[in-house]
Amino acid sequence: MTRYASILDTIGQTPLVRLGKLAPEGVNVYVKIEAFNPMGSVKDRMARAVIERAEQTGALRPGQTVIEATSGNTGIGLAMVCAQKGYPLVVTMAESFSVERRKLLRFLGARVVLTPASEKGSGMLAKAVELAEKHGWFLCRQFENEANADVHTATTAQEILADFADERLDYWVTGFGTGGTLKGVARELRRVRPETKVIVAEPDNAQVLGSGIPQERDATGKPTASHPLFRPHLMQGWAPDFISRLTEDAVTAGLIDEIVPVAGNEALRLTRELARQEGIFVGTSSGATLVAALDVARRSAPGTNIVCMLPDTGERYLSTPLFDEIGEVMSAEELAISTSTPGYRFDTPSGTPVSPSPAVIDVDPVAARFVDAAIRGYPVVLFALEWCEFCWSVRKLFAQLGIDYHKVDLDSVELQRDDLGNKIRGVLAQRTGARTIPQIFIGNEHVGGCTDLFDGWRSGAVQQRLGACHAAYDRSVQIDPYTLLPKWLQPRKTV
Repeated sequence: MTRYASILDTIGQTPLVRLGKLAPEGVNVYVKIEAFNPMGSVKDRMARAVIERAEQTGALRPGQTVIEATSGNTGIGLAMVCAQKGYPLVVTMAESFSVERRKLLRFLGARVVLTPASEKGSGMLAKAVELAEKHGWFLCRQFENEANADVHTATTAQEILADFADERLDYWVTGFGTGGTLKGVARELRRVRPETKVIVAEPDNAQVLGSGIPQERDATGKPTASHPLFRPHLMQGWAPDFISRLTEDAVTAGLIDEIVPVAGNEALRLTRELARQEGIFVGTSSGATLVAALDVARRSAPGTNIVCMLPDTGERYLSTPLFDEIGEVMSAEELAISTSTPGYRFDTPSGTPVSPSPAVIDVDPVAARFVDAAIRGYPVVLFALEWCEFCWSVRKLFAQLGIDYHKVDLDSVELQRDDLGNKIRGVLAQRTGARTIPQIFIGNEHVGGCTDLFDGWRSGAVQQRLGACHAAYDRSVQIDPYTLLPKWLQPRKTV
């Protein structure tokens, strides 16, 4: 096993995999799977390069806040780099990009500022510029930063060339996005392997490159408006509403041999087929790039070698149309499998083995005094298990309402000593008649379990109890507590 000084040293050296089923007979289609980067996308390369170039030039000071406009992958890569190096990060992102990208960014410590979807990519970029100028933050400028292209010349291109050192390389296929991968790899291929054709894919309903219409820019080179041919498209991060400076550099230098338009439905289909036939789990932009690569493959002679870039992992797309056909509950076919044996079924509870209830425990005096002290000492008390889904749903409700409560986690390390947690549970079972956990008390009175609490909130009874014992809560919050249950605990559909 190789040892690394930091997570940043694991970036790059992603695998090149030959497709065994989707490519035409005799044509070799290899996919470069950038999801093998630590944060799951090709943007990890650029994120490290931009930050380290700024450190070297003095453009980024120790502790300075970093800001960038991103559809998600660049921001996630930057969040990793900034976390490792100790820089605060702010990301601006159009609200139309997938929710899981926002959550990943915040999980990594970044702050995410959303911009209206109607303002498109240029809107989130303008917001990043505005914030950087206002607060003196370092703006990465991924769409024009030469470090973006340079890292692909130094790494991505070299990896591809090394893999084909003794073989012909006929085509390299990519999307463009910021233009960093395109410019960086294409110029190195032109220098070292000029016979290799560079194919660029773009959405068929937003052919900004294929149109040949130049991007309007101001005197500093910044885009002044959306490209007239841009339309909203399916491939997140694949093509913004303007032609970036790095992309335009590639066009001007004549690095592109062909532009292939790609339909959104075909991108979805091939992304799913990659998973189901090749076992390769990637995002919609990867499927879209593969559509272009297979278009080239179908008109190529046997023995042709094609390399196709797959930019990111499919986990960035769970809330997008890519997963619309993927159900959360059992299909009719899966139900048929379930009912082919008698036990552990939802349709016949009597046929499902039931775990035995815990034996009745004699009331322990120490445990009884513990319960009495808790109930009398605090207005709101939650007897819970640390990682129980029902208990966490109750905690979420209390958190949203701002309720200050006393928790007793019966399975905590502290209460495992002398089996006190189980003894407390026995006291609760004897007093309430309920063996389940959680159990909630408000103002010395027993409310019940999770669903009892939720029903009481819906009816207003819980609010009355809170008022009677002078327990403060946020009265402005409007919430159906049942929405706080995990999805598998919410009302089940038949299929």
